[in-house]
Amino acid sequence: MSSVSADSNPVDASAGPAAPVAQFFIPATASLQERRPRTLKHGDTFAVFDHNGDALSGPGSPEGIFHRDTRYLSHLHLTINGKRPMLLSSTLRDDNATLTCDLTNPDLFDDKGKLVLEHDLIHLRRSRFLWNAHCYERLSVRNYGDQLRHVRIGIEFTSDFADLFEVRGTERARRGRHLPAVVEQNGVLLSYIGLDDRKRTTRLSFDPQPNELGSGHVIYDLHLAPHETRPLFIEIACDQTAADRPSHRAFFLGLRDARRALRASSSRAASITTSNEIFNEVARRSVSDLYMLMTDTPEGPYPYAGIPWFSTVFGRDALITALETLWLDPQIARGVLGHLAANQATEVNPAADAEPGKILHEVRYGEMAELGEVPFRRYYGSIDSTPLFVLLAGEYLKRTGDLATIERLLPNIEAALTWIDEHGDRDGDGFVEYGRLTEEGLINQAWKDSHDSVFHADGTLAEGPIAIAEVQAYVYGAWQAAAEIFRRLGRPERAAKFLARGEGLRRAFDTSFFDEELGTFVLALDGSKRPCRVRSSNAGHALFTGMAYPERAAEVVRTLMGASSFCGWGIRTVPSTEARYNPMSYHNGSIWPHDNALIASGLARYGFRAEAARIFEGLFAASTYIDLRRLPELFCGLPRQRAQGPTFYPVACSPQAWAAAAPLLLLQSCLGLDFDPNAQIIAFNEPHLPSFLDEVILRQLQAGNGSADVAVRRSGRSVVVDVVDRRGEARVLTTV
Repeated sequence: MSSVSADSNPVDASAGPAAPVAQFFIPATASLQERRPRTLKHGDTFAVFDHNGDALSGPGSPEGIFHRDTRYLSHLHLTINGKRPMLLSSTLRDDNATLTCDLTNPDLFDDKGKLVLEHDLIHLRRSRFLWNAHCYERLSVRNYGDQLRHVRIGIEFTSDFADLFEVRGTERARRGRHLPAVVEQNGVLLSYIGLDDRKRTTRLSFDPQPNELGSGHVIYDLHLAPHETRPLFIEIACDQTAADRPSHRAFFLGLRDARRALRASSSRAASITTSNEIFNEVARRSVSDLYMLMTDTPEGPYPYAGIPWFSTVFGRDALITALETLWLDPQIARGVLGHLAANQATEVNPAADAEPGKILHEVRYGEMAELGEVPFRRYYGSIDSTPLFVLLAGEYLKRTGDLATIERLLPNIEAALTWIDEHGDRDGDGFVEYGRLTEEGLINQAWKDSHDSVFHADGTLAEGPIAIAEVQAYVYGAWQAAAEIFRRLGRPERAAKFLARGEGLRRAFDTSFFDEELGTFVLALDGSKRPCRVRSSNAGHALFTGMAYPERAAEVVRTLMGASSFCGWGIRTVPSTEARYNPMSYHNGSIWPHDNALIASGLARYGFRAEAARIFEGLFAASTYIDLRRLPELFCGLPRQRAQGPTFYPVACSPQAWAAAAPLLLLQSCLGLDFDPNAQIIAFNEPHLPSFLDEVILRQLQAGNGSADVAVRRSGRSVVVDVVDRRGEARVLTTV
């Protein structure tokens, strides 16, 4: 999905397109699952902490405070009398606004081994949040003992100003230079001048003034009366000038503003309440994660892909996230379309894999990207972002009726359609293929972008240019979307042209990709047009866009839901029958929630709602075993075992936008939820409730200028839809 494969065996990247190359990989030397980090994000800043609220530096540590792809604080360590406090609990608010860590003192001894402070007498509460490139913390220290206590609170800190790609494992021959720390009255300024000649600064401010303040530590000597509480405030600012107000005031003002902003953005979304309290937790976490990952751009809200490795603009991820959430909050799609249009390629740039009309893959702002040490400063190396852009534009129009936005985006839509013809279809055979323009570009440029994700039946890696199955489906969806757009614009001739192109692609795809023996569509066609006769989840995306002929659907569904593919938790990226199957791999046997959600949407499209509900149940069951009920980027595809949870992937991002949105699309698919904004109709087409839900209540479902609150309930073997409330002229229709 990204600029990396989580591959632990990198080899020479110059060995050619068919060689086993792991580009820009994330080394699996330290498991994020083992650390189970706590994450915060606001705008272009995110933070990764351990359960104590510390960021402990060391080899392989992803912890710290990051801003625009640079780690501005790499070490933050709290001690009490020189010892690390003991963890009581560590929680994120349901809306992800704040991290709260409750700690206490261990048994503390003097130099002669005498117990001077018994455990559990001093309570430390760390409350922390991010806001506008700042990390704010209130550390409350309370004495629960019955006598005066002296405690020494120490805080150690430093910044390595490492580029995110360094943190991920890339080694650099040269780095910039650290400037001497500047100790100020109430804080410390850490600075670094990169090889890009840019100065980056981290300013730490402390309130009240510490008893001791050094270039990498502070000490507070506190004398606490029985039941006395002493608040300490810490402010960590990335590339900011000195504040003109004390940190305690900044903390409360920032907290107020941060919570207001979260409430304002998430209030756009329809709300979900069900009969299953655990699923309610899943849904709340999904929505909270989405709005935490949202970043305001000049064009509107944009979901960054995931933490820690992908907290930036990704085209493919945001487009799919917007499709998954279109029913819930169409403004996400509007922001994504606007921002990607503003950054659409206008010229050929081989180093960036850019061509006129192509839609972004990834943007990076760190030192290595600025210097060209990695090619991702503004990178266009994804084959699917451009057709997905057109597809989303059409779906947004169908969902909202917002023709004015589409008219404004029309030059970008036209440019994207032209790119599909002039650059996407490299050899004029009607299929869209990918192939990097330089040796530094990504080898595989579909969502399964690991070096070994496209292969033949014997396991041999495919040589490009590669026409991969799901991209043809997205192009078909783009043609359908273009037809709808031009129909609405009063240009029926162009609409008919795109419909005809779609039907032509559909026929050619069925002829070249469907394999009777496999019972599904092949994974891809290689550069010699030889089919990669491999069963894979990619085939399910042909159902998602409606490209598969109805007579093929049942066979494809049987293959996807067979025991070798559907492991109980979800559909594997590659079933156990295939040569490169490995349930612990990134793309060859793992389970990706977003992949399953798109496939389930396709199953529902063709009437297989019971099968879609099985996928929903599998992913929901997995979420019940996962910390915070948060579905990760992916997990391992090992078979589901009775009374046991799923097996986690060691370096999966969590939260990840399109994984967070997966339960939301799954719910829509099972309910058959659709909209006609012009007629102000909210439709439930053959609704089906999965086994773990007896009732779903959806509030603030928007259709045109009207809205409705709707309850979907199980009634015997049937499902009934009740209108709880209605505003405006909205109507609710149900087909069974």
